[in-house]
Amino acid sequence: MRLVTEPPHTVLRPSSGWVGLNLGELWHSRELLFFLTWRDIKVRYKQTALGAAWAVIQPLLSMLVLTFFFGRLARVPSNNIPYPLFAYSALLPWQLFAYALTESSNSVVVNERLITKVYFPRLVIPLASALAGLVDFTIAFPLVVVMMMWYHIMPTAAFLTLPIFVVFAAAAALAAGLWLCALNVQYRDVRHTLTFIVQFWLFASPVAYPSSLIPARWRPLYGLNPMAGVIEGFRWALLRRVPFPGPMIAVSSFVTTVILVGGLFYFRRMERTFADVV
Repeated sequence: MRLVTEPPHTVLRPSSGWVGLNLGELWHSRELLFFLTWRDIKVRYKQTALGAAWAVIQPLLSMLVLTFFFGRLARVPSNNIPYPLFAYSALLPWQLFAYALTESSNSVVVNERLITKVYFPRLVIPLASALAGLVDFTIAFPLVVVMMMWYHIMPTAAFLTLPIFVVFAAAAALAAGLWLCALNVQYRDVRHTLTFIVQFWLFASPVAYPSSLIPARWRPLYGLNPMAGVIEGFRWALLRRVPFPGPMIAVSSFVTTVILVGGLFYFRRMERTFADVV
């Protein structure tokens, strides 16, 4: 007599209160994370005339605008770095941050149909949106190398620390994006304020101007803006024309870690309501 065994069943129950992060579940869904990231990349450039060239055109045009208004007209100092290179080296991590922040903040609302049909770790969605921005960064990065060669600026050993600041920028975007993503599900006003938040954050960060304009005693406090540490660290790793902004990077790293951990727990607490509210 042949015995027939039933397949295992998984019972899903809504959580209550604060719950653990359960990062192991996220690891088991790594293939889904890859496919969602790849989907976001393809959708971004689908039916576009220039395709991936937009990844270079956007920071390039922004660099030209900043160079004209801040470099030529306002005569903003650039730490003895040619202003086009000064601006572009900051726009690279900034564009990564701005894209990852905007996309991750809207990710759950955009994926409404997916969330209401099947269960999977919801954290995969904003994480995939943030990771998709790394492709644009990779495409736009060779131009800064060309500019360094044009201005005869040779990289030093600090160049090897560059991936740390890239991860730093993505983590800062994800940290803020998790809070805004969960809030966006509950309050749709959040998506209308995103443009203002990104624009304000741009001018609050040392993209068009150096942090040396800030009095020395206030620079660690200026590091409360996570992107201040990212951008100054990125410039230091690339160009090595400014002192290592250690205190600012330390404060920015601490703030990013606190916001990221808090965002992870808040996202996990709120995700049980996503399917009902979204």
